[in-house]
Amino acid sequence: MSFSLNNLIRENVKGLKPYSSARDEYVSDGSKMVFLDANENPFENGVNRYPDPQQRSLKAVLADQKGIDVENILLGNGSDEVLDLLFRAFCEPKEDNVISLPPTYGMYNVLSGINAVENRTVLLTENFQPDIEAILKVVDTHSKLLFLCSPNNPTGNSFSEENITKLLNGFNGLVVIDEAYIDFAPNESWVSRLSDFPNLLITQTLSKAYGLAGIRLGICMASKELISVLNTIKPPYNVNGLTQLKALERVLATKTVTEEVADILAERSKLMEALESIPYVDTIYPSDANFILSRVDDADKRYTQLLEKGIVIRNRSTQPLCERTLRFTVGTPEENKKLIEVLKDIINE
Repeated sequence: MSFSLNNLIRENVKGLKPYSSARDEYVSDGSKMVFLDANENPFENGVNRYPDPQQRSLKAVLADQKGIDVENILLGNGSDEVLDLLFRAFCEPKEDNVISLPPTYGMYNVLSGINAVENRTVLLTENFQPDIEAILKVVDTHSKLLFLCSPNNPTGNSFSEENITKLLNGFNGLVVIDEAYIDFAPNESWVSRLSDFPNLLITQTLSKAYGLAGIRLGICMASKELISVLNTIKPPYNVNGLTQLKALERVLATKTVTEEVADILAERSKLMEALESIPYVDTIYPSDANFILSRVDDADKRYTQLLEKGIVIRNRSTQPLCERTLRFTVGTPEENKKLIEVLKDIINE
């Protein structure tokens, strides 16, 4: 493979100069200063000042925890903003294309539509792994991004290291590995392989294992050159101050997060065991995430029955290869106990 980042960047992006905000031009060293540079309201209320546009304190902690440099990280207003930046930096509307592997996270397709970029879909195999040969067959000189969600949503499984390596070596565009659920998986993050593959980009989130879905904080990790391109086009203050403070507090609470993940994994095992005893559950798919995908006799019927008894799950039956499937997020022990009770109660309804 002959990978060239410069060949991927849109021509209009190559000539851009990023907006330089007041907080880019003067970076505080903690000294007591009179700030009259950013046209802010001077009356202190905790949020009257603009946030750090580069989220330096938060990035420093994340870089240390993940064993990479700060320059390898870009933070976004959720992973969705990060994904959108990729389209805007590398994909020429109505000309380039991206590749996604259904069933998978639906925003890849939504963002391709918003950005007027063709999304070439290649179904996963029956065991929910990438079809390497089929993927490489649809690639052409305009294929810029390949999305791999691993662990995958909604199937819950991780893609094999062998398959991902083949795609990294065989695809001349950017391979985007979406690791939203990596904290629940036994396998190691691909962050440790950044130096091996110049076309590798990884996204993670604080929404799942860290329990911060409400603050919208997405993490992008890639080569310094790639991150520099994204910094050129990102909004200057894309991560607000309250999000930065809450995220920093949570990523430093490693013991609490580790314990919560362990509890979720224990509950996932209990829930899978309970599902095995439910007669209308046909298949329980292996999961490396905080949810379980199961095939049932009648997904619409079972979904409605659960809803009527106060339990909201996700009916994934409309997704390719997911006919008659329900997706159960692992809840608290009390919530899971109620779910199991209701699943048993509706057996004869």
